Amino acid sequence: MAYSELIKNFGRIRAYMRAFYVYGFRRRDEYGQKSARSYDDERRRLESWLGDCMGFRQDASGRRFFLSVDSRAIDRNPLYRAFRAKSFTDRDIMLHFHLLDILAASGDMPIFDIMEALAERLNTFDAADYPDESTVRRKLAELGKLGLVGKEKKGRETRYSRTADGVNLESWREAIDFFSEAAPLGVIGDFCRDKLKPRPSLFRFKHHYILNALDGEVMLALLETIAGGREATLAMGRRRVTVAPLKLFVSVQTGRQYVLAWSPWNRDFSFFRLDAIDTVKPGDAAQLPPDADARLRTFMGRVWGVSGNRSEATTHLEMTVFADDGEGHIPRRLEREKRCGRVERLDGHHWRFIADVYDALEMLPWLRTFTGRITELKCDDPRVTERFYGDLAAVAALYGGDGDAVS
Repeated sequence: MAYSELIKNFGRIRAYMRAFYVYGFRRRDEYGQKSARSYDDERRRLESWLGDCMGFRQDASGRRFFLSVDSRAIDRNPLYRAFRAKSFTDRDIMLHFHLLDILAASGDMPIFDIMEALAERLNTFDAADYPDESTVRRKLAELGKLGLVGKEKKGRETRYSRTADGVNLESWREAIDFFSEAAPLGVIGDFCRDKLKPRPSLFRFKHHYILNALDGEVMLALLETIAGGREATLAMGRRRVTVAPLKLFVSVQTGRQYVLAWSPWNRDFSFFRLDAIDTVKPGDAAQLPPDADARLRTFMGRVWGVSGNRSEATTHLEMTVFADDGEGHIPRRLEREKRCGRVERLDGHHWRFIADVYDALEMLPWLRTFTGRITELKCDDPRVTERFYGDLAAVAALYGGDGDAVS
């Protein structure tokens, strides 16, 4: 069978892209979810999209490929290319172009005139396969959902026409360039860029979280359920959970995306990683407790990252930081990044950060960024201070310092 570019399910493409490139290219004998022929078809498809973004390394078992992207050298996320692949039958393609061309040339038309114009075009082909009226109406409805065709009721007659593209995207170029690479659902901006004349972007990103592109469909489905106030069934491998999605979060440290949801089975809030969700199936209206808003505010006032629940006791942490004259950026940074904590000024050179959180261990990566300025660190959970000073001592020893002197 010849290799086919057509795809039916983006979820499957998403899984293959992760297995092949994000987590390291798996060889035929390592990927047991599909047949060898399916493996070859998917590999060739992904190579056609990402061939210029592939790297490899040689080991004892052979050559392994993986995704290799230098953010300084690209201005567009290459993973968006996967969204441009769609499954079309021969009739889909034929109707897509013929109908748009007929409406562009003739203005608004009723379905009878469209069918006549279509038949006249197809008569020029031998053994033409004429679609029936219901098929054409369905295709027009599909084009209408894409914003390409409009319809208007005039008396008892429905007339179809091409929609006008009156938006001047050129004036939004910089905003579109930034949105497409930095914002959730940036694939929308990337499609807008296709309508603009090619020009180098003004932006390059040091921390470019391109893998979020693969979660675009999941995020859109979650946003739709949140907007509709509905429950959603999340499929994560063999696991199925029904929750009420409430908010979406994006980590500024890792770029990972999460959904915060109310979980009816344990009557509490839970976080779910979007890259662990295969599909989102909307359900009935969300059944939230009467005091859900108050509970959510309390919860958000005690969670630092994505760990913890209301049944856990909070941990108290205090960090005192030194800032010399002319280093006002240090207290400003504390204020900007304090999240659910608070900042107190002790004197002209010392500021104290205070927080009560469910899981203080989540704060360690952030606390380490103030190394060299921390004059005191106290926490109810001894694991936090032990790990902080232990890691500091290990680094000092690694670089030839006296690790025992760190306290």
